[in-house]
Amino acid sequence: MYKKYEMELAGRTLRVDVDRVAKQANGAVLMHYGDTTVLCTATASEKPRDGIDFFPLSVEYNERMYAVGKIPGGFNKREGKASENAILTDRVIDRPMRPLFPKDYRNDVTLENLVMSVDQDCSPELTAMLGASIATSISDIPFDGPISTTQVGLVDGEFVFNPTADQRDVSDLALTVASTKEKVIMIEAGANEVPEDKMIEAIFAAHDLNQKVIAFFDTIVAECGKKKHEYESCAVPQELFDAIMEIVPPATMEEAVFTDDKQTREENIRQITEKLEEAFAEKEEWLDVLGEAVYQYQKKTVRKMILKDHKRPDGRAIDQIRPLAAEVDLIPRVHGSAMFTRGQTQICTVTTLAPLSEAQRLDGLDEAETSKRYMHHYNFPSYSVGETKPSRGPGRREIGHGALAERALLPVLPSEAEFPYAIRTVSETFESNGSTSQASVCASSMSLMTAGVPIKSAVAGISAGLVTGETDDDYLVLTDIQGLEDFFGDMDFKVAGTHKGITAIQMDIKIHGLTRPIIEEAIAATKKARTYIIDEVMNKAIAEPRPEVGPYAPKIIQMQIDPQKIGDVVGQRGKTINAIIEQTGVKIDIEDDGSVSICGTEKEAMEKAAKLIHIIVTEFEAGQVFEGKVVSIKDFGAFLEFAPGKEGLVHISKIAKQRVNKVEDVLALGDVVKAVCLGKDKMGRFSFSIRDVAE
Repeated sequence: MYKKYEMELAGRTLRVDVDRVAKQANGAVLMHYGDTTVLCTATASEKPRDGIDFFPLSVEYNERMYAVGKIPGGFNKREGKASENAILTDRVIDRPMRPLFPKDYRNDVTLENLVMSVDQDCSPELTAMLGASIATSISDIPFDGPISTTQVGLVDGEFVFNPTADQRDVSDLALTVASTKEKVIMIEAGANEVPEDKMIEAIFAAHDLNQKVIAFFDTIVAECGKKKHEYESCAVPQELFDAIMEIVPPATMEEAVFTDDKQTREENIRQITEKLEEAFAEKEEWLDVLGEAVYQYQKKTVRKMILKDHKRPDGRAIDQIRPLAAEVDLIPRVHGSAMFTRGQTQICTVTTLAPLSEAQRLDGLDEAETSKRYMHHYNFPSYSVGETKPSRGPGRREIGHGALAERALLPVLPSEAEFPYAIRTVSETFESNGSTSQASVCASSMSLMTAGVPIKSAVAGISAGLVTGETDDDYLVLTDIQGLEDFFGDMDFKVAGTHKGITAIQMDIKIHGLTRPIIEEAIAATKKARTYIIDEVMNKAIAEPRPEVGPYAPKIIQMQIDPQKIGDVVGQRGKTINAIIEQTGVKIDIEDDGSVSICGTEKEAMEKAAKLIHIIVTEFEAGQVFEGKVVSIKDFGAFLEFAPGKEGLVHISKIAKQRVNKVEDVLALGDVVKAVCLGKDKMGRFSFSIRDVAE
């Protein structure tokens, strides 16, 4: 027997099955939302992991292709590494869950979410977020939940909650909000330039709906929840803190961290740590946690400086942005490039244009998303933070930052009809000291303009931070946080947008949620900052997109043909289209609706290809003049090829004004001549004349 709990959520049934499957996990639920089914489990190790100073939480969102009735593509008919969507879902589950575990907890915890069936109108990602919350809440793992998550769309100016597939297609907003009983704990959004006040309204509409789900979850926890297990605390002993403060007084620590140069600050802390290691050489138990103790001492010092003294480590005012710089055309021969610098954060973005056939194909659980025309990739090499380690490809952080910038720029991109290109931007992190993801938004916006992509508006991104005190009213919102303020603060609130409105949000916090006044103040601060960045920095480097793509970028001619003629253009086994490509050196893409894209770097070759396609799809009519090549000579005349697969006969009597005894006397194979269509002969075949062209 198992227990089943149900509630109506946004017009569909949310069902939680407890004690039905996976009973050996610390906590497990089989979640159903509509016909979407996700198995969510929470497990923890019995003892803390040795030698670490962080909480080892792992979140896994496992997609199974059987969930949508597919067999995985490729040679290996088994799911491979996690998709980009799965990694982004891992991150969005992790962010609201992590702050609610005890800060001194070091046991390994894994939250597994297995997607087993998908109803396209009921998001499996949302179902997994809700399942991770309730599975952990009913387990014996220490956790200050439950939490709830709601997705919000904006269709025809009205909010829709947990939108269906059709609603998502036409929505101007893709907002995800997670809440505790009192506060908002996570925000993720992509938006078509939604105004700030509308975004705030959407956030708290979702927060209100979350309260109903949390009340439902509370009833499940009350009936099924296990007693939370005892654990070995890894908190730093107070006597160690007291001993450190005797050797390194608060004024000394404040002087060590009060600098705008990251390397100088790190050297100061290194010297302090060495001094303490010498002092505590005889106390091995203290040496094991000394690094964490110094970290917490720095954190306490920085927070006190900011909150009580309104002093930031680099001396800036609370709402002051670090020194900014922007330049374009940094890299020669690429299709577009731009660099954006904010303090010790520096990003260079390179844009590459290609035919639409180069768009990324997607093989995932969302049947509406089969390809991606715009791709933004973000790289974070170790030298950008002065470290050395081998490159192992992009990690979850890099994929997340790339997706955030991609989401921020999508709303301003031209349509395929306006600009028939696949577009890739790559952000290279040259230097990092806080909010490189938002610097990559700025650099990418300028890079797209240099490449001649007619984006609707410049997009800028900025990050706001937060330091809180003992009460909800005791807080300070910081504009443009650097790395230290991110590490020691309570929030990293990234907002990207245009003058018109917000295009992307990602909020990452370390406390148990934010109040409405904090969120409103953070959004207002980012609006002011990004307006300044666009007007005073980015627009001075490049104010609008260039009128055309650069000399090294491919050029594209678009034409429309009758879909019934596609087979004529392609030819048997691709013979006709391959002949055009061989003759002209261009690349040709044909869509099912008859849209033809001709891509190349030489204008004459592209126009020739367009002309050949036009001839192939044109029905012969009397009076039309064509240019053709002699491809066959017979006793009775010559066959001309006007385009690959398109031939016509010129009778010997129609070759010249004078009498022609032998075709070879006038024409040779390979000759290019003009001929006029005379209409159909008695056999119903089209005939042509060279001698009557002048007339």
